[in-house]
Parts: sequence; structure tokens; C-alpha cells
Amino acid sequence: MTQDRPLLGIMLMLGFCVLAPLGDAIAKLLGQSLPVSVLLVVRFAIQAALLIPIVILTGRPWRMRGRILGLAALRTGLHILGIGMMFTALLYLPLADAIAIAFVMPFIMLLLGKLVLQEEVGPRRLGACIVGFAGTLMVVQPSFAEVGWPALLPLGVAVIFALFMLVTRQMAKAIDPIGLQAVSGVMATAVLVPLLLVAEALSPRPLVPATLPNQTLWLLLAIGILGTGAHLLMTWSLRFAPSATVAPMQYLEIPFATVIGWLIFRDLPDGLAAFGICVTVAAGLYVILRERAIARVPLPETHA
Repeated sequence: MTQDRPLLGIMLMLGFCVLAPLGDAIAKLLGQSLPVSVLLVVRFAIQAALLIPIVILTGRPWRMRGRILGLAALRTGLHILGIGMMFTALLYLPLADAIAIAFVMPFIMLLLGKLVLQEEVGPRRLGACIVGFAGTLMVVQPSFAEVGWPALLPLGVAVIFALFMLVTRQMAKAIDPIGLQAVSGVMATAVLVPLLLVAEALSPRPLVPATLPNQTLWLLLAIGILGTGAHLLMTWSLRFAPSATVAPMQYLEIPFATVIGWLIFRDLPDGLAAFGICVTVAAGLYVILRERAIARVPLPETHA
């Protein structure tokens, strides 16, 4: 069993909070000249190329069958859809706004846990969910007024990734996380490449130019490395520290995204959106702290 090392776990999660929005920023840059479908193929192909050698060299388990294989396929489909929707949203929305709206995911997970898994959710956490949704709507409203329906895409991302996490919970103990990510990268690439070839054949003009600038090639490589690296950092952070310790750190992704968005695109959330981000973060942190408090309460003794 890995010994808890909370400081290392926190540092790894901080790394995730930097790499994830940086990868999204690169996707936003590349989306101005390349289709989202191309970005998805590159993202998952690089994930597979990076992780398959690690799985082979370390002898990690990766074979799946039956129910676990079906769940892995479902999880991969959700992963493709979620990232595709986020990359599309970034074509229209500021980086910080898109990520902040998607942070409604913890509230959706809480509600799905109650409705699907029959988990106990008290009135305080339900109240925090309502407040969190209200904060998210404050971020959505000015974006919706400006760009229309694409402002709702991060909400779809939140729902997709909440389902993604629920599926992951169902199979987490049955397979190594790096093996799972390697297989997921192979599955996604096997699905996306034929679809991209069909789209290329039907398109009146090439989806990908015959030659790409070196800068674009490096950015494409970076989008795969950052996406894969961010996920691994999150996974490893949970190996060294309890989720109750590192989960609040995830909300630092929003200020990091704000800084990155300003440095690259000169985008900053407006007054209402900024207030909504603060409300969403506060509600999310309350839910996390409430979960921690409940986890510390000892179960009542039972007598035969």
C-alpha cells in the first residue's frame, strides 16, 4: 500500500491545475485553424503512444473482458464526447468562463450519486448544489447573450464528465489506471481515425493542409502531452493523498485558467461572470468540506 504523502499529493494536483487549462488554451489556439475532429485524433493518439510503452515496460495489467470491457468502451465514448464539446466551446468562450461553467460537474455528480447510486445526500449539500448552479448561470448568462447556444456547451461537458466519473468508479478497482488510459487511447483512436477519413473524403476541401507550420506541429504534440500528463498527475495525486485533501485544490484550475486566458488571449471574466465564478467555487468548496465532515463521523454501533 502506498504511504500517504499529503504534500506530494497536493503538489501533483497543483500540476494538474496548471497543465489542464494550458492544454485547453492550446486547443483554443489550434481550433482557429484546424477542425476539432483533428484535435481529438491527435489528443488520443498521443495518449496511446505515450502510455502503451509504459504499460508494456512496467508489466501493468490492461486486458479487459465482459462487463469491464463494455464499461471501458462506454467510458471512452464519454471521454471523446466530453473533450470534443469542450474544444468546441473554447472556439466561442473565454478560457476561464468555459472552465468555470464546467465546474458545475461536482454538483451534477452529487445529484447523480443520489438518483442513480442511491447515495445519501443531505439538505445542506443539496442547498449547496442549488447555489452552485445559480453561480454557474451567472457565468453562462453574459456568455449566452454574446455567443448564443455555444455558451451551454460547458454544461454539457459537465454532465458528460459526471457520467464519465460514475463509470470510472464502477471499474476503478478492477484495472490499473494507467492501463485503462492506454486502452482508452487506443479505443478512441480506432474510432476517430476512420470517422476523420470519412469526413475528409466527403469534405469539399482538405480538413488538414498538406503542410503544417512547425509551430502548429509542436502545438499538436503539446495538446496530447498536456492532456495525458494532466490526467496522470490527478491520478497520482490520489495515490499519495486522500481525495478530501486534494479535491479542494482542483478549484485552483479556475484562477490558473483566468491567468492563462489573460496572458494568451487577453480575456477576463466580466463583473457578473466573475461573481458567478466566486459563488460556484464557494459552493463547491462547501460540498467538499461537508463530504469530509460526514466521512469523519463514526458509524453508529450495531448490536446483534
